[in-house]
Amino acid sequence: MKRLLVPLAGLGLIASGFGAGMAVSTASADDPAPVVVNRQALAEVKAPPGAPGRTLGLSKVVVMPGAQLASHHHPGAQLGYIAEGALTYTVESGTATVFRGPGEKPTVVKRLKAGDTYRVRAGLWLREGQGEVHHARNAGKVPIVIYLSTLFKTGQPAAISD
Repeated sequence: MKRLLVPLAGLGLIASGFGAGMAVSTASADDPAPVVVNRQALAEVKAPPGAPGRTLGLSKVVVMPGAQLASHHHPGAQLGYIAEGALTYTVESGTATVFRGPGEKPTVVKRLKAGDTYRVRAGLWLREGQGEVHHARNAGKVPIVIYLSTLFKTGQPAAISD
């Protein structure tokens, strides 16, 4: 299989989000189907109240079985809710936290630091720290559906490859 960078700009990957510039595997001409990551921007507001100079975004990302998201980080705050499937998520530097339950009263499931890998299952959500470097993959047999919420400086990319 070949590796190729798929620019998923904007959630930017979530309105910015999980990764613009994500490396995913793609099938050769002899393989049955390509392995892909698809991003759909659902909503975006520039300069929301309380956040001048920033863009608040909401996106839906679908990660097909076998797809890999290359090492990257985000230039601001990002939350990712796993609606379907299970994302194998690895922190390379910085920290991330996995939660369950509603945002106003969540329960910490796991605190991740550099070197930790965790399988973030449907119903869990992830808070990524600004600049935290990570990569992820779909090691399962079903597509992963992720809803991403981002708050980045206006004009910044959704993700920066590392």
